[in-house]
Amino acid sequence: MAGKNAQGFVEVTFEDQQNINKFSRLNTRMHELAAQVKAKKKILEDLEDAGNELMLSDEDSVRFVIGECFVHVEKDHAEERLQDLTDECSKDVEVANEEISNIKDQMKELKTVLYAKFKDSINLEE
Repeated sequence: MAGKNAQGFVEVTFEDQQNINKFSRLNTRMHELAAQVKAKKKILEDLEDAGNELMLSDEDSVRFVIGECFVHVEKDHAEERLQDLTDECSKDVEVANEEISNIKDQMKELKTVLYAKFKDSINLEE
């Protein structure tokens, strides 16, 4: 059982402090990834809208944004580029979601260890 001092407080060892710090870093990273996923999903939505507009277009040449410039490209090339961008963005979302899942698992383990020792003396909620 955890050693308590004279006032009844649980001592925080170096290992405990390392676990608390690790939990904090993981929590921060999880929130950063969640923000990235939200931004990527917005980009995916925009790409889907652009694809729909492109399908409705009856022109052979369309304007495509590269950086801050509009470039005239053939409709087929624009469709291919949109598909590539959509695939890349979807992959990024998938990778970020996997990392979030791994982080949640690690945080759950740390919560178990830290709550077992500190009980109500520590708050590990987001």
